[in-house]
Amino acid sequence: MLAAGRSARRGSISSKLDQVSASGIRRFFELIDTTDGVISLGVGEPDFSTPNHISQAAIRSIEQGETAYTSNFGLMELRELITNQLSRLYGAAYDPQNEVIVTTGVSEALNLATQAILDEGDEVISTDPSYVAYMPTVVFAGGKFVTVAVKAEDGFQLQPDALEAAITPSTKAVLLGYPANPTGATMSRAALEAIADVVERHDLFVISDEIYDRLVYGVEHVSFPSLPRMKERTILLGGFSKAYAMTGWRLGYVCAPPLITDAMMRVHQYIMMSAPTAAQYAALEALRNGEEDVQGMLGEYNRRRQLVIKACRDMGLELNEPHGAFYAFPSIKSTGLDDEEFAGRLLLEEKVAVVPGQAFGPGGAGHVRICYAQKYELLEEAMHRMARFVHHYRNTSK
Repeated sequence: MLAAGRSARRGSISSKLDQVSASGIRRFFELIDTTDGVISLGVGEPDFSTPNHISQAAIRSIEQGETAYTSNFGLMELRELITNQLSRLYGAAYDPQNEVIVTTGVSEALNLATQAILDEGDEVISTDPSYVAYMPTVVFAGGKFVTVAVKAEDGFQLQPDALEAAITPSTKAVLLGYPANPTGATMSRAALEAIADVVERHDLFVISDEIYDRLVYGVEHVSFPSLPRMKERTILLGGFSKAYAMTGWRLGYVCAPPLITDAMMRVHQYIMMSAPTAAQYAALEALRNGEEDVQGMLGEYNRRRQLVIKACRDMGLELNEPHGAFYAFPSIKSTGLDDEEFAGRLLLEEKVAVVPGQAFGPGGAGHVRICYAQKYELLEEAMHRMARFVHHYRNTSK
């Protein structure tokens, strides 16, 4: 109990949390959990199980007694395979000795990046809409999260003039996520080069979240640090969750020049020590022998993507074609409902779960996120139910 006259401030929670509300996605998922028979197009993770040979590699490592901490940086062989893949696929060259840290998921990688470069009050510019964890992670590191609206007519790509207009003397970094959650948008080489020009002119860092790099359809993925003069100012985030169906393994990585890696290590070694050992052995197997699995899942995601695109357009919903990740982000304004109403009523009336666009920022208003990481037959049925729902409300609103 507080002594008489003493302020309650000493026993209060951090004021940083006043800026961060509970996740809109999580609140919606609680409603999903209490509704029977729902087809969920809400959860942003693969519906595939981790390929068996990857899981078996982790089991073998445990059976062989590989259960101690690894290097703080992660297994050297894993770091070598990560850098080899980045070089082979994208021409992004990193030294496995001192430019890579294996992390406990990309969430930790993002946390390390913001903790390493931000001082109190530094601004980080990102897009609106964007992944829900970006703003809280910046705030927890003492930074200020500044957003720039991205629009369907621009392919949901960040425009250089809009970025430049948002820069102030307090701007420290640009946080890019592409392919993007929630829009499924990718960034073309020309678009990234235009962003790079702004970044260089204003001497900014870039945190490039490329967790969906392997999930692109008919387009090139360009890794930001591969652009001329960008490696020295880029912190690259990547991982195994999406392409290898390894979300629960919690394994990612962060790549950066040695000065930044050293700063991130000073955080990592105290809050995490090292990433889970068994998960690192699973990742070794994924990089050695998992390409066929990646291509198989990619092909199936593309089949589902095409189903969702056609279904949305047949419903008369405006949709910018998603070329990456496993999300579609149609406009539902023609129904006369806002996105919260649309998602809530669709769940209750048709038992189909999508996520309101506003969960990803004010710029998501009037849209919903559809995750097509769902079995094809269930996805077909969900689109049939959604079409019936849209038809009903569009006629009702006339």
